[in-house]
Amino acid sequence: MNREYLGKIVEVEIDRPLGSKHPKHGFIYQVNYGYIPNTISGDGEELDAYVLGEHEPIESFNGEVIAIIHRTNDDDDKLVVMEKGRNYTDDQIRVLTEFQERWFESVIIR
Repeated sequence: MNREYLGKIVEVEIDRPLGSKHPKHGFIYQVNYGYIPNTISGDGEELDAYVLGEHEPIESFNGEVIAIIHRTNDDDDKLVVMEKGRNYTDDQIRVLTEFQERWFESVIIR
């Protein structure tokens, strides 16, 4: 798990902006989604991140990690990043990430 990122400021490179289509599964990204450069996640790829609270497609984002979606049936944690000082509840995070997370079992770590 990637608890060391909680509360940290990170730079997210957005490779799947809000409104874009997943290249393999075809669903639409309802939030900006990307990765933290120069990191490695459990799946061997860079650590992924949802950027919440931004309502336009963006290319990159500098924000605070407010939570981690820890998938219990997949080795691929997702950081939840927002503008510093902002926060969403666990229920809000679940609703906003459901478009992709519905296929996985997970817990939200704070």
